[in-house]
Amino acid sequence: MSRPDTASLLAPSPPLAKPHPRGRFLCLLSPMLAVLGASLAVLLFFALQPAPNPVPNYEALFLSLGSNDTAASHLRALTLHPHVAGTKANALTARYVLDALSFPAHITPYSVLLSYPVHRSLSLSAPGRGVVTSFSLKQETYPNDPYATAAAETIPTFYAYAASGSVSAEAVYANYGREEDFAYLASRGVDVAGKVTLARYGRIHCEDIAHNARAAGAAAAVVYTDPLEYGGAPGERWFPDSRWLPPSGVQVGSLFRGVGDPTTPMWASSEGCERVSVEEAMNTDDMPLIPALPVSAQDAMEIHRAVGGAVAPADWQGREGGPVYRLGPGPAVLNLTYLGNDTMATIENVFTIIEGAEEPDRYVILGNHRDAWTFGASDPNSGTAAMIELAQRFSMLQKHGWRPRRTIIFCSWDAEEYGLTGSTEWVEENQEMLYSRAVAYLNIDVSVVGPGFLPSTTPQLDELLQQVTKVDGKPLLLPDKLYYITHYSLRISCIKVLRLGDGGSDYSAFVQHVGIPSMNIIFGEGPGYPVYHSLYDGYVWMAKFGDPGFRRHVALRCYLRHHDMVTKILHLAAASIWGMMALRLANEDILPFNYMSYAIELEEYTKTVEKEVKGTTVTCSPLYNSIRTLRAAATKVNSEQKELQKQLLSKQLNKDSLKIRQLNDRLMQTERAFTSREGIFKLEWFKHLVYGPSDQNDWDTAIYPGIANAIASARSSNTSESWKFVQHEVYRVARAVTQASAILSGRLT
Repeated sequence: MSRPDTASLLAPSPPLAKPHPRGRFLCLLSPMLAVLGASLAVLLFFALQPAPNPVPNYEALFLSLGSNDTAASHLRALTLHPHVAGTKANALTARYVLDALSFPAHITPYSVLLSYPVHRSLSLSAPGRGVVTSFSLKQETYPNDPYATAAAETIPTFYAYAASGSVSAEAVYANYGREEDFAYLASRGVDVAGKVTLARYGRIHCEDIAHNARAAGAAAAVVYTDPLEYGGAPGERWFPDSRWLPPSGVQVGSLFRGVGDPTTPMWASSEGCERVSVEEAMNTDDMPLIPALPVSAQDAMEIHRAVGGAVAPADWQGREGGPVYRLGPGPAVLNLTYLGNDTMATIENVFTIIEGAEEPDRYVILGNHRDAWTFGASDPNSGTAAMIELAQRFSMLQKHGWRPRRTIIFCSWDAEEYGLTGSTEWVEENQEMLYSRAVAYLNIDVSVVGPGFLPSTTPQLDELLQQVTKVDGKPLLLPDKLYYITHYSLRISCIKVLRLGDGGSDYSAFVQHVGIPSMNIIFGEGPGYPVYHSLYDGYVWMAKFGDPGFRRHVALRCYLRHHDMVTKILHLAAASIWGMMALRLANEDILPFNYMSYAIELEEYTKTVEKEVKGTTVTCSPLYNSIRTLRAAATKVNSEQKELQKQLLSKQLNKDSLKIRQLNDRLMQTERAFTSREGIFKLEWFKHLVYGPSDQNDWDTAIYPGIANAIASARSSNTSESWKFVQHEVYRVARAVTQASAILSGRLT
């Protein structure tokens, strides 16, 4: 390269020419056109690319899935044979559920004490009758019954855990077998000691009837289904012509007043665990300790005709057209023999797990028991069919890309009928894990037995249940309402939405032992129905009377009618409501709990206690003070939820934020604080101080059960010490409510 001329480098440059205005514009426009062209090219590139799939509305997709025919098919398969816990037939239902749940599943077995009949007999004699009447104690099939052959496999009518023995004694009629009924007999001078008590179902369950009979001194108990409650109107036909229990129908059950395996009280029945002996287990106060038998209405009417003594009160009488009920004792003599086999047997819980994507260590648990006293079409396999249907819907959602934020666990419990055994053993075995990780437990037992919708919850789930069943933004489910639903209408009557304090199903261990927010739902006019625990609770009864078309099992499309105006078509069925609750609890970033209704309800409960202790030295001030603190904490956390939700929507906060996790932990753990390690006074396994079973009726919810039991004892003894103990129980509940407030607000003292 030649070297440049130095002179030329040093020479001055010629002046710059002034550009033409148009040329200046073109100079400016050229880069703009280049940028615009590039932008258009990018836009064109993306426009020509396939659009990304939008995130599906999984809730809408969930509601669109499901088949009534599929639910019917599952129910038919589950109810082909009677399947009592511990039998081969029930093991087969476990395998059916295992294969049908659509996700990998496993079985967890337990060895527990169960009870089966070996021999039972009942006969009636009386002066002047001439012959002894021996009762067959058999439930009759009907002409052309398609399940007549399978019915022969049914275990003979009996009461689980009834004491073996023979009794021959005069009969005494004790109405519903309640404490007040036996008190009335005593007031009339009717001696129950050493007699055979004749009582009817309708107010309390068989285990409490037998317990009360034994406490009154009876040597044995006979319990029957009265046509007044189970037989329809006089002259009305029974199953298979209508929904009512046939005259030979018998309601069987368990007389164990405890929960779980009787040989492992207060701890899990794990392999190699400590156990009390069968003899020790059978001789606790939770056992009936007397022989007892369930009998049919037709057998009971025969006994009533032979009982003498004073005429029973009007509200102790039966249905019009039946015999006059008299108190006794005698002259009717009942000869009762029962021989049972109380033996260790294997039960099987079935589980399937859908692991959460973001919070796999937080569990939303859904449960239903599988064992039945007979065919179990309503109790419990209407719920089992709904659970299988629900799992299959979740499987279909997964194929569309869905995965829950939190883990969902399906549980098929065994031996519920004996004493909530399968669920109790599992909860006891996994108690500490559940204490720290369980978000909620959602139960279905008797899923469908008729047109009513009867939900039960712990209060913080009320608002979520209302949201799930909203129509046009208005909640369907309100306090003091029960909804009756047909396939074309929904009518309203005033019956309370229930709480979960009773021992009626598998939510018991979750709520009352650990303190986990829970729900139970039933489609029907209540937990009882005419063929309950009888031979006739089969597929035919369900298809004809319980849920024709199987609409309430899965996907009922019904009209909401209010003042005769049709306002909306909605989906309202067992699997749909159950599934929607699970989806919200498993998917929402912030747990949809609201404790304000808890505070409001506790205040109302306390007013009731205040009336009960009026005129004594007991004060409810500590309880009122703690409830005010809970109300303030609920107000604070509701505001916090709204603020964090706002930040999530505006992208100021990531859904995986530690703030979200900490808030959810507080919402989840608050229910735990209502429990006490020491348990309820006189019912130590039950830890929940707000909701628990009644000491007088295991199937009734007691509010502040420890306080209620202490008041009952104080009224009986009426000593200063007994009323001082009531005050102690008030303080115990107040301390629990204060602890719940502290957890909810996230503060230390």
